[in-house]
Amino acid sequence: MVVPSKVFFTKGVGVHKDKLASFELALRKAGIEKYNLVYVSSIFPPNATIVSPEDGLKELNTGEIVYCVMARNETSEPNRLLSAAIGLALPKDANEYGYLSEHHAYGETAFVSGEYAEDLAATMLATTLGIEFDPDKAWQEREQIYKASGKIIKTTHICQSAEGDADGKWVTVIAAAVFVL
Repeated sequence: MVVPSKVFFTKGVGVHKDKLASFELALRKAGIEKYNLVYVSSIFPPNATIVSPEDGLKELNTGEIVYCVMARNETSEPNRLLSAAIGLALPKDANEYGYLSEHHAYGETAFVSGEYAEDLAATMLATTLGIEFDPDKAWQEREQIYKASGKIIKTTHICQSAEGDADGKWVTVIAAAVFVL
């Protein structure tokens, strides 16, 4: 059974006249262009630890199949605001799984997109832990309820935002949670 023991978070932006090349440049900026990336869904493995990108990358080999949760967005529209974010919510009990979420949007700042992704991950975790909450309350109110329950220990996010290139080149933003086995 393949269960990652470590996770790191990274982000990047790329700009190029070709859409695919802008994605490649975003991967390079994030430091994960050398791997065969396989997108997976949103479970943070039990007992996994969060490491820095530098430490995580040291354990990966060029060409390796690497699992990740990735948010990606792109535009060639001049000045269009775009973002990609990964949210994280961890339970107090490290033997339980947590949640990752991906969110990509137009017209949202990095703060708004990041908070939204964090809210998504925390809400998914809260529902699995049986925490009662009003989904119509603001994120800041629900965050306090989640943490006061004693069942959720950490929520956070990583987000990359950018504006579309003035000359109409492709701009790609990515945010990723990368798994290390």
